[in-house]
Amino acid sequence: MEAATVITPTNGQIKEGWVDTTDRIEVPKMLNDEQVRFFVDQGYLVVEDLVTPEELEELKRDTAFIARGGYPNPTLKPLPAEMSDAQVLRNILCIHQPHYISPVMLKYVKHPKICGVLSQITAAHLPYWDGSVKCMQSMLFVKPPQFQGQAWHQDEIYIPTRDRSLIGAWIAIDDATVENGCLFIIPGSHRSGYLFPQRPHNNPDEFDFAPESYGFDDSQEIPVEVKAGTVVFFNGYLLHRSRKNRSQGYRRVLVNHYMNAWSLLPWSLKEGERPANADVRKVVPVAGIDPYRWKGYEPVDRDVWLRTCKANEDGRTFDEDERPADD
Repeated sequence: MEAATVITPTNGQIKEGWVDTTDRIEVPKMLNDEQVRFFVDQGYLVVEDLVTPEELEELKRDTAFIARGGYPNPTLKPLPAEMSDAQVLRNILCIHQPHYISPVMLKYVKHPKICGVLSQITAAHLPYWDGSVKCMQSMLFVKPPQFQGQAWHQDEIYIPTRDRSLIGAWIAIDDATVENGCLFIIPGSHRSGYLFPQRPHNNPDEFDFAPESYGFDDSQEIPVEVKAGTVVFFNGYLLHRSRKNRSQGYRRVLVNHYMNAWSLLPWSLKEGERPANADVRKVVPVAGIDPYRWKGYEPVDRDVWLRTCKANEDGRTFDEDERPADD
């Protein structure tokens, strides 16, 4: 178990153990009741045009900037500065936790329209939920041509929550199609709250090294093809996968993960914690309040890393970092 250094707020307004409601984050309501009910019932929701073309260009520029070491960080090994943008994209699979170092990526973690949707659906299955949401993870995927997808899985396997409120906000930076490896989902597969077991998939041409979930009927699988600027929201228990990119272009997405701010996040155990009280504080409040603000927040400067790939034979390539991927 690792020891934690916590940055405690010092504005004089917060007492230990007290819920602070003075700095509520207000976000716009984006959905009608029918859309909220659809998410609760089906486990996913597609909302078009939440991100503008200008914002998408900003995300694309920042991707290359991060990969080249534009925000120096001790755990992110940058790609060579002499690489062209095209070479950079050919070598990146994923940048994990880019919002820790990039103000641009943090901007989209906190995007008002996206967080407005989150404030209505994240824990809509819970009575008395007040719309408070926090973010614990961002992942920027490039998915170059010919790179594999990830087999069936549920995000809750990787990020445990206590109340089934884990939710992904999947921002399509490029059009996502069947050809380039869009999401495939099984609508309603989140309802039972059952975490399916996993095993090796034995299909390395189609999927990366992450194991596959099994023990269910996937005959109701559907593709989620979307235009750039669309955001796909999906529950952490929803079964989903993506296939190999068989196109000649990239399928870039920024996937941010959130949960009900009132629930603890037992992602890891630190010194003095037990499973009953574990609560990772590397989080960003994005809507409503943070009831645990009095605990402070943990530093995140050593938690950003870059996964490179061998998907292309031209140009310089780098070894993969063998950590679980996603989507």
